[in-house]
Amino acid sequence: MTSVTDRTTRAPWLYLAPALVVLGGLLVYPIYQLGLISFFQYTQAQVSGGEPTTFEGFSNYSTLFSDPEFWHVLLATVLFATACVVSTLAVGCALAVLLTRVRAVPRLALMLAALGAWATPAVTGSTVWLFLFDPDFGPVNRILGLGDHSWTYGRISAFFLVLLEVVWCSFPFVMVTVYAGIRAVPAEVLEAAALDGASQWRIWRSVLAPMLRPILTVVTIQSVIWDFKVFTQIYVMTNGGGIAGQNLVLNVYAYQQAFASSQYSLGSAIGIVMLLILLAVTLVYLRLLRRQGEEL
Repeated sequence: MTSVTDRTTRAPWLYLAPALVVLGGLLVYPIYQLGLISFFQYTQAQVSGGEPTTFEGFSNYSTLFSDPEFWHVLLATVLFATACVVSTLAVGCALAVLLTRVRAVPRLALMLAALGAWATPAVTGSTVWLFLFDPDFGPVNRILGLGDHSWTYGRISAFFLVLLEVVWCSFPFVMVTVYAGIRAVPAEVLEAAALDGASQWRIWRSVLAPMLRPILTVVTIQSVIWDFKVFTQIYVMTNGGGIAGQNLVLNVYAYQQAFASSQYSLGSAIGIVMLLILLAVTLVYLRLLRRQGEEL
């Protein structure tokens, strides 16, 4: 007979089995195929069946790592993703705190506006932001008195413009999640901190942030994953990576290698490198949080 302990241990896995099967089909198999292609010579000739695929081993990775442009794009991607994550968390957390301090009607209006930004497709949002900052017809240049200044011409200004759009469509997730976490904090704790003379910043730093650490962990990791693999906003707003590729990030760089240059194996290698980087960042971040929790 099966013991009660065995049934208790297996029960969660039985409930998770359907989801694991779906995730296996949607994630594991495509990753396996991506990794497999990265070890073969896979160009347009192989896709059309003109030449047989040949095993290349780590040749594609050697080619990738020996290319100075790859390291330049990787650095730009890391810096851009970091700026997006920090900005998204700052805006989302600030508005979450604001939601707890305004009345019902302004709160509802802010929530609806934020959810509208979140629900807007990336292509549509990018096109709208391009219009807002258009040098000829955009209202931003007219308000700021910049004349026909082109925001997408310069490397820094183009990245800044894309950052604004990324934050605009990403902060609602942080705002709603953190707001739900704040509402779950007992009101007595916040009132006691206020009675002790703590400022709003001190209440957030010393009371709310530690209690919301699990939630902040989730939104941070999610933001890192989203912002590190940004594609649509960069591709649409900089017309495929900017002038002479000055605004390339890894996802757009992989697209150019795989589809524009028909180097599918090289594009797959870039995808595997991105996957490993994201896994490493996530594991390191979780390890640091666990260590901080043990110290507390």
